[in-house]
Amino acid sequence: MLESCKLTPFGLCVKTELLRRGKTQKWLEEKVRSQTGLFMDSGYTYKILTGERNAPKIVQAICNILEIDAPLES
Repeated sequence: MLESCKLTPFGLCVKTELLRRGKTQKWLEEKVRSQTGLFMDSGYTYKILTGERNAPKIVQAICNILEIDAPLES
Protein backbone atom coordinates (compact mmCIF):
# COMPACT_ATOMS: atom_id res chain seq x y z
CA MET A 1 0.00 0.00 0.00
CA LEU A 2 1.29 3.43 -0.90
CA GLU A 3 1.93 5.82 1.95
CA SER A 4 -0.12 8.54 0.20
CA CYS A 5 -3.24 6.32 0.32
CA LYS A 6 -3.72 6.64 4.07
CA LEU A 7 -7.14 7.78 5.15
CA THR A 8 -7.47 10.44 7.81
CA PRO A 9 -9.48 9.54 10.93
CA PHE A 10 -12.41 11.35 9.26
CA GLY A 11 -11.90 9.35 6.05
CA LEU A 12 -11.85 6.10 7.99
CA CYS A 13 -15.02 7.10 9.81
CA VAL A 14 -16.76 7.89 6.50
CA LYS A 15 -15.72 4.58 4.93
CA THR A 16 -16.76 2.64 8.04
CA GLU A 17 -20.15 4.34 8.15
CA LEU A 18 -20.75 3.63 4.46
CA LEU A 19 -19.96 -0.05 5.03
CA ARG A 20 -22.18 -0.16 8.11
CA ARG A 21 -25.08 1.24 6.10
CA GLY A 22 -24.42 -0.88 3.02
CA LYS A 23 -23.97 2.26 0.90
CA THR A 24 -21.34 3.03 -1.73
CA GLN A 25 -19.02 5.99 -2.09
CA LYS A 26 -20.84 6.77 -5.36
CA TRP A 27 -24.13 6.99 -3.41
CA LEU A 28 -22.51 9.45 -1.00
CA GLU A 29 -21.11 11.55 -3.85
CA GLU A 30 -24.56 11.78 -5.45
CA LYS A 31 -26.14 12.80 -2.12
CA VAL A 32 -23.49 15.48 -1.55
CA ARG A 33 -23.95 16.85 -5.09
CA SER A 34 -27.73 17.03 -4.70
CA GLN A 35 -27.51 18.60 -1.22
CA THR A 36 -24.82 21.19 -2.00
CA GLY A 37 -24.79 21.66 -5.76
CA LEU A 38 -21.00 21.37 -5.52
CA PHE A 39 -18.71 19.24 -7.68
CA MET A 40 -18.07 15.80 -6.24
CA ASP A 41 -16.55 12.73 -7.87
CA SER A 42 -14.44 9.77 -6.75
CA GLY A 43 -11.15 11.62 -7.22
CA TYR A 44 -12.31 14.60 -5.18
CA THR A 45 -13.76 12.31 -2.51
CA TYR A 46 -10.42 10.49 -2.29
CA LYS A 47 -8.60 13.79 -1.74
CA ILE A 48 -11.00 14.78 1.03
CA LEU A 49 -10.80 11.39 2.78
CA THR A 50 -6.98 11.36 2.66
CA GLY A 51 -6.66 14.98 3.77
CA GLU A 52 -5.22 16.27 0.47
CA ARG A 53 -8.12 18.71 0.10
CA ASN A 54 -9.97 20.78 2.67
CA ALA A 55 -13.57 21.39 1.60
CA PRO A 56 -15.60 22.50 4.65
CA LYS A 57 -18.99 22.62 2.88
CA ILE A 58 -18.54 19.13 1.45
CA VAL A 59 -17.24 17.73 4.75
CA GLN A 60 -20.26 19.22 6.54
CA ALA A 61 -22.61 17.71 3.96
CA ILE A 62 -20.96 14.30 4.41
CA CYS A 63 -21.38 14.61 8.18
CA ASN A 64 -25.05 15.54 7.80
CA ILE A 65 -25.80 12.74 5.35
CA LEU A 66 -24.02 10.05 7.38
CA GLU A 67 -24.98 11.56 10.77
CA ILE A 68 -21.39 11.59 12.00
CA ASP A 69 -19.37 14.22 13.86
CA ALA A 70 -17.34 16.73 11.92
CA PRO A 71 -13.56 16.31 12.21
CA LEU A 72 -11.76 18.52 14.69
CA GLU A 73 -9.84 21.43 13.24
CA SER A 74 -6.09 20.94 13.41
